[in-house]
Amino acid sequence: MGDLRRPMMPGTELLRRLVRLLGGPQRARVVLLLAAVLALNSADTGTIGAAANQLERDLGISHAQLGLLATVSSGVGALASVPLGVLADRTNRVRLLVLTIALWAIAMVAGGLAPSYWWLLMSRLLLGAAVAASGPVVVSLTGDFIPPSDRASVLGWILTGEIIGAGIGLVVGGEISAALSWRYAFLLLALASAGLAVLLWKLLPEPARNGAGWLLDEHGGGKPGARTGPERPEVDRMRAVVAAQGVEPARERTLTEDPNRWPLRRAMIYLLEIPTNRLLIVASATGYFFFAGLRTFVIVFAVRHFHISQTALGGLVPIIGVAALAGTLLSGRLTDHALSRGHTGVRIVVPAFGYTVAAIFFAPGVWASTLLVAIPLIALGAAALAAANPPLDAARLDIVPGQLWGRAESLRTVLRLAAESLAPATFGWLADRLAGPGGGASGVGLQNAFLIMLVPLMANGLILLAARRHYPVDVATAAAAQR
Repeated sequence: MGDLRRPMMPGTELLRRLVRLLGGPQRARVVLLLAAVLALNSADTGTIGAAANQLERDLGISHAQLGLLATVSSGVGALASVPLGVLADRTNRVRLLVLTIALWAIAMVAGGLAPSYWWLLMSRLLLGAAVAASGPVVVSLTGDFIPPSDRASVLGWILTGEIIGAGIGLVVGGEISAALSWRYAFLLLALASAGLAVLLWKLLPEPARNGAGWLLDEHGGGKPGARTGPERPEVDRMRAVVAAQGVEPARERTLTEDPNRWPLRRAMIYLLEIPTNRLLIVASATGYFFFAGLRTFVIVFAVRHFHISQTALGGLVPIIGVAALAGTLLSGRLTDHALSRGHTGVRIVVPAFGYTVAAIFFAPGVWASTLLVAIPLIALGAAALAAANPPLDAARLDIVPGQLWGRAESLRTVLRLAAESLAPATFGWLADRLAGPGGGASGVGLQNAFLIMLVPLMANGLILLAARRHYPVDVATAAAAQR
């Protein structure tokens, strides 16, 4: 077994601490694999943004045509997410995820070999169908792997995949595109997709549904597929607090039969009848709309507005990424801590605060004329924007019965991907129209587009605050339905 007294390598000790922080090796494996799925999607769209200058030059396209590349994949994903959400509730989710990521790899190869803009556009259609499965499957697996009391914290870790992936796409994809070609960046993502499909197949088990597969932290001795034992029973803190406050469920929405027998239309109507769910879907779609536009055009805007090389900018992008990571992780942990102290509205208030603060910081950051001023403000805005997602995703699991998690996420994914599909084309169209004479070369058009799109982001905070009065009732209704 070796000499246990020998000092550990710094990297080994760091890895052990990370595993311990994630709740032990079982949870760590789940979190890292699911985060990698989200990272792959963000890396792709981040690469489109990082390679914007090369794509526009090599293919002779405009801002609007560049935005359309992201639009078509998100649009197809929105259409495909509904049937894939049904499959997520009824079939083996890990197998479904492996198949779609393999399709993802094929689409990236086709894009990397594209001889023309229209070929590349068609490859994005295939990619969109593959992307659609990631949302419903990842959320459904998270709900069945992670106990309710820890979901915001664990979702914080899983959602870091989106940020890390976007950073990889913007930095690594940008460097490869600038040094070699955007084609090499696409082919590298295809290789990463194929590798992830193999890892998911070999390392990720299919958990039992409805809480039977919860993984305890490293002190609970849980394992995939094992029911929480009487030695350390898991308590759903949100539902326990709501029950202690005497909140009654909405009787007209309490389930009396298995919703897996429902036709799709009835399931969607039921999900839209949940008031909090409607508001959370709108808020989430609005947040991702702005993020998709920012992700697509931030590199080309910074290069033109601040007159900095793409290589030099690549060294500054990690500052924004680290801030976003911090916002994601801290909001999840703080939300779960506040929930343990009986603050039932925290999973609504934190996202509302995050969207509002993000708009406040982004506005002067985009308006600033020097990077020294802009980078800290944009970093703080990114942290606030990212902080909204973990509690928002945890809140959706609180208010929807577990039998409907896949279809609930597919419904949100439809509107989220619709928003993401519209965002790049909308930002690009606005930038082209607002540029003025010579404004395209200076980034004025993109600056104006960013500032205009901050208005709905600010309104997002007010939309979420309206959900606070419905939230306890919807939590109690989901708990009654689960029983």
